[in-house]
Amino acid sequence: MDPTYPAEADAYREKVQVFLAEKLPPGWQGIGSLEGEELDGFVEHWRAILYEAGHLAPGWPVEYGGAGLSALEQVILAEGLTRAGVPAGGPNDVFGIQMLGNTLLQWGTDEQKRHYLPRVLSGEDRWCQGYSEPDAGSDLAGIALRAERDGDQWVLNGQKIWTSAGHLANHIFTLARTDPEAGRHKGISFMLVDMRQRGIEVRPITMITGQQEFNEVFYTDAVCAGDDIVGGENNGWAVAMTLLGLERGESAAVLPLRFADELARLLALAVERQATSDPRLRQRLAACYSQVQIMKWLGWRTLTKFLAGHHPGPDAAISKLFWSEYHRIVTELSLDVLGADAMAPSGRSPSSAFQTDETGAANSSASWVGTFLNARAGTIYAGSSQIQRNIIGEMVLGLPKEPRASAL
Repeated sequence: MDPTYPAEADAYREKVQVFLAEKLPPGWQGIGSLEGEELDGFVEHWRAILYEAGHLAPGWPVEYGGAGLSALEQVILAEGLTRAGVPAGGPNDVFGIQMLGNTLLQWGTDEQKRHYLPRVLSGEDRWCQGYSEPDAGSDLAGIALRAERDGDQWVLNGQKIWTSAGHLANHIFTLARTDPEAGRHKGISFMLVDMRQRGIEVRPITMITGQQEFNEVFYTDAVCAGDDIVGGENNGWAVAMTLLGLERGESAAVLPLRFADELARLLALAVERQATSDPRLRQRLAACYSQVQIMKWLGWRTLTKFLAGHHPGPDAAISKLFWSEYHRIVTELSLDVLGADAMAPSGRSPSSAFQTDETGAANSSASWVGTFLNARAGTIYAGSSQIQRNIIGEMVLGLPKEPRASAL
């Protein structure tokens, strides 16, 4: 692990700072200072700025609309955007760019890449992920949504659930069972499905915060063209595993910055409310500070590998488990600092259902209570803590696999 950037990093960091200074409005405080229509309008406007600058998919080849940046430059850009309190894209870009786009670069045909990648960047196609089902969450190989061939297309019937930002998407990449007679990990195909058809219905799921970020998606004789299978028929499991491994190295730099910013807000709140006079709260605040520092060093380890050209492996589960469990602890602490005010929260609520509130957010009770509720989901989405512990035990430490329930 090398916690230092090479000398050439400073030159590109200066370019990023110049870009931000030119494009952000005077007195910019961070996206957390906005809400409602003003927030939505800024996100769309900022996404267009990133698109014009080639910064939406900075690591993609130039021929597909990317900037062809090196791994080091991608990390520095991500850091700059995070410190400035601006998003790296729109709400569906993590699915369309990071997940699907990078998967197509590896598995897609030339025709699929030429057709879909420019449309992802322009925002014409907005994607969501069709993986989990009511009986296939952590056990992804248990998917039952079926696809049956009908001439040169496929007909899909079944259901997906926990579809993040599905209400904002017009396309969904879908894992479907195309050969029900094959084994659990076989007979699955990775399909590109247009949601603007009669056979797709999206129903919102109301979360404990009152937000409707997640959705159910129902397929009733929905169709997918035969040319829109990625990686070949019945080879979807390999494609799906590639996509799940596309956690970019930039996140290793960004997450510690976000959690450090959040903890600074909590420390300020504790001082304001004189909670630091309680030795037990002081001890818990100090423990959270220590964990944010550990998170930073875990990030440096991942960054060292990323900058050396290594893709994340099973050990990425360590970071996911660490930050999600930490966030549950620190947000519980925030409610103890708020005291009785946590029972009747007021002020601006978090604009995101994931991880921390945004940079520049007011230190309101509604912000902390909303983040506290969202933090519970962080131990479930993108792989539950139980699954992460299994991955660490079996694939990192080499421990025996846990017996399957059917074998007991």
